[in-house]
Amino acid sequence: MTSGRSSSRPRLVIATLNRGKGRELLALLGDLPYDVTLLADVPGAALPEETGQTYQENALIKARAAARATGALSLGDDSGIEVDALGGGPGLYSARFGGPGLDDAGRYTQLLERLRDVPPARRSARFRCVIALVDPRGGERLVEGVVEGFIAEAPRGTGGFGYDPVFFYPPLARTFGELSLHAKHGVDHRGAAARAARALLAGPFRTSCA
Repeated sequence: MTSGRSSSRPRLVIATLNRGKGRELLALLGDLPYDVTLLADVPGAALPEETGQTYQENALIKARAAARATGALSLGDDSGIEVDALGGGPGLYSARFGGPGLDDAGRYTQLLERLRDVPPARRSARFRCVIALVDPRGGERLVEGVVEGFIAEAPRGTGGFGYDPVFFYPPLARTFGELSLHAKHGVDHRGAAARAARALLAGPFRTSCA
């Protein structure tokens, strides 16, 4: 999917094959003066295994791979949910939590099971997102967004994706699964990281890729 803007505008490739994440990033970045493309819509697109030891390393792995494959400015992100009662886990391994073959509901059900006997006051958690911007000519930048909350005792809402239905955000007294996309992006980790990335894309990276 592309933005449909003039081809004279620089191209921005979002380095994800996850369409739920891709839709959110398009909503956050699609009005920038770029032709925005999901890597998932590039024929034959693939991403290497995420072998990094940090969110930053994994975000760069994805963005660098997309930049090499397309020759375009690329944006990669890595994110996870960090639960204090689990020592900060699943964190970097959020997308693989519980083992292979699980969908989003399977993963957050596993998380709730691990926390079954943990009282509400000890269910503190945060979402963290790191975005990497990679110019195929050599420039690289990293930005980060974090949001604090708690793990609910049961899923609520059907919005978003991943762990959103079990992440309770106290200022709005809702899980992220109960929020509209617009409301969620105003407060969540991905929205915060995307706003920082937008500032770069409106300035130095746009200039370098024009």
